[in-house]
Amino acid sequence: MCELWQWRDERGRLKDFAARSLRLKLEAQGCIQLPPLQINKRRALPPRPRLVDWQLPESWSAGLGQIRPVSVEPVSAGSPAARRWAFYLDQYHYLGLHVVGENIGYLAVDAHGRDVAALLFGAPAWRCAPRDQFLGWNDQTRRQRLHTLANKHPVSDLALVRVPYLASHVLSQVARRIGADWNVKYGHGLEWLETFVEREHFAGSCYRAANWQRVGQTTGRSRQDRDHTRRVPIKDIYLYRLGSRRP
Repeated sequence: MCELWQWRDERGRLKDFAARSLRLKLEAQGCIQLPPLQINKRRALPPRPRLVDWQLPESWSAGLGQIRPVSVEPVSAGSPAARRWAFYLDQYHYLGLHVVGENIGYLAVDAHGRDVAALLFGAPAWRCAPRDQFLGWNDQTRRQRLHTLANKHPVSDLALVRVPYLASHVLSQVARRIGADWNVKYGHGLEWLETFVEREHFAGSCYRAANWQRVGQTTGRSRQDRDHTRRVPIKDIYLYRLGSRRP
């Protein structure tokens, strides 16, 4: 499909993930019928990230002023920072480490050299009615502009770190640089960030403190719900506008 339509990203790479997603959407709308999933031919899951000789550190707490400045940098594939970042997300994120489409990871390190937060930004939800309505997107606009939106996985502070206001501080630092970082990696910038917060477990306070805006809630459907039967927890939808451009 990608080769036939010359469907490529700004770097000339085939948009195979988008094509797979489109096929699922077309089937959901009754336009096509895909063959049954071949479960036995799926690729084996990659091994879980591990750190050699890693031991669970003791939990600690501090004021934000005691650990500043906090450095927030994107991780480079294969680097020691990237290995620690992947391990932290797998270890501390309640859903584990899942990377989808275009993505950037960030590792935050405090003034004493301690890793204090790990963040992952990846592909946005294909369709989200409250978000699309807030942005003024119809179907055509969404297809044209979805690449300017990145989704933040709902994790930041490491579980053993207790520093009030750390999460919002790190989010603010990332917001100031992620557009340029995304452009370096993928050849295009970003206009918006989104995230989904499980309202039964999290209050979303750090997002509000970092000036993210709650724009609605989900309906309890998953992005991988091919058969329209999978139910997931309802989540609050938060958006953050990068720069000064309006939707």
